[in-house]
Amino acid sequence: MTEAHYKRILLKLGGESLSGKGQAGIDPKAVEYLADEIESVKAHGVEIAIVIGGGNFWRGNDPYARSIERATADYMGMLATVMNALALQDGLEKRGLVTRVQTAIEMRAVAEPYIRRRAIRHLEKGRVVIFAGGTGNPFFTTDTAGALRAKEIDAEIFFKATKVDGVYDKDPLKFSDAKKFEKISYNDAILMEQVQVMDNTALTICMDNRLPVIVFDLSTPRSIERAVLGESIGTVITK
Repeated sequence: MTEAHYKRILLKLGGESLSGKGQAGIDPKAVEYLADEIESVKAHGVEIAIVIGGGNFWRGNDPYARSIERATADYMGMLATVMNALALQDGLEKRGLVTRVQTAIEMRAVAEPYIRRRAIRHLEKGRVVIFAGGTGNPFFTTDTAGALRAKEIDAEIFFKATKVDGVYDKDPLKFSDAKKFEKISYNDAILMEQVQVMDNTALTICMDNRLPVIVFDLSTPRSIERAVLGESIGTVITK
């Protein structure tokens, strides 16, 4: 078996990855697909932590969400991430993968509270750890939660799953002449105005801590596994 290039990774998933195309909520087939992708990576002995969003249930920039006070809307989004984490946990455990969900907002009846040393211990024991509840604070995105958790658990790389196969100079879904970058610096990613790769807070955390980021298309089968094994996919954001 090919040796993995990374021992411990942080995978950031959007909430939409659990819903069907153009749909809301949770699609069992989408969960099954994700579980299969994660299982293929776990087979190489890689320690996997996951941060998941809640956009399939609640998006703070939607018109109906903007009518609600910002902090309240953000807390609602955090609760949506917990539902997604539990759905993904169920999908992974059906495949025999031991999984733990940790939440930034305590809800002990359904998940563990986030404790850094406990999360690391779970990873060392081969368990998949899913972080829900974002950072536990309003005004921060789940991208920022992903960058923060990645550094807290000493992940070697941040995998950012998206709908496109990397970073472009403009939206490739709208412009046929969009140019893809194989590699881009943190500063250039921050300065890009037409395409927001990640929020600037998340990118700054990665830049300050020299944490490389790979932006890739989740819908391409085995993309995470291929990247873990050293194949060039998506776009690398680095110093």
